[in-house]
Amino acid sequence: MKTIFGLLCLVMMSGSLPAQENNLRSSLEIFDITTNNRKVIMVEDAHFEAPNWTTDGKNFIINQQGKLYKISMDGKRKENIPIENLGKMNNDHGISFDGKTLAVSNNDAIEGTTSNGSRIYTTSILGGKPKLITPQYVSYWHGWSPDGKYLVYTAERNDNFDIYRIPSKGGKEKRLTNSPALDDGPEYSPDGKYIYYNTVETGSMEIWRMLANGKQKEQLTDDTYSNWFAHPSPDGKHFVFISYLEDQGKNHPAMKEVALRLYTFEDGSIRTLCTFTGGQGTINVPSWSQDSRHFAFVSYQAIGNSPK
Repeated sequence: MKTIFGLLCLVMMSGSLPAQENNLRSSLEIFDITTNNRKVIMVEDAHFEAPNWTTDGKNFIINQQGKLYKISMDGKRKENIPIENLGKMNNDHGISFDGKTLAVSNNDAIEGTTSNGSRIYTTSILGGKPKLITPQYVSYWHGWSPDGKYLVYTAERNDNFDIYRIPSKGGKEKRLTNSPALDDGPEYSPDGKYIYYNTVETGSMEIWRMLANGKQKEQLTDDTYSNWFAHPSPDGKHFVFISYLEDQGKNHPAMKEVALRLYTFEDGSIRTLCTFTGGQGTINVPSWSQDSRHFAFVSYQAIGNSPK
């Protein structure tokens, strides 16, 4: 039976914005870390989220109204990715390092209740028949291992969200974190050595990392912001992450003032790249280009308000 805590976290983590759907402008953008320039790719007076950048460099993948769409690099072509029997996909989806397979999170009906719970599937990058990987609710995908053998994800088990690993073909899951704090957003480093994640273990949401086996956890950020979703660049030199300018506790809301920031491994420095209205849906999933120069994100605007 679903707990009240779990149901609240489902709302918080699934990226649903029903009240704002008809009054929201979403902009798919890319950022160049060498020039500090933003470029708008596509704008819709509708709600979409969480761009992936395909490994061939030709398309982005977003989620919108429970489906996944492929967006051309110039933003002029938008095509549904046909995935059988999954119509409630949320913003936790991503592409294997070899570019052949998609992992998706779908809000499935929980048997015996009127609620939905996220579970993880894999399918071809072209779509088709999905394979259920995590039978247990709730499970939100966040990362592929570079060798394609594992998925890492955030899951609620026994009334608590921790980070887990599971074989990408299915099998027994392994718990990698074990604390009463909310742990979220796990993602492998390009060499497979580390997993980056965010947690409120020290009282505020910060970026941490651990070895891929779950050992040697260390905190990397420590400031007044709420820091989420560290995405390492393919060259292993940086990670980009999103910061709420006002502390949000363990929540990850939409339509807040946020910044995208860049952590450099060489010296541990953090550079603020840009600020705008965003949050949930902005950069939940890996979105770097293969050249490690650009990444994609979504900014939002309430229609009728001045752009940020």
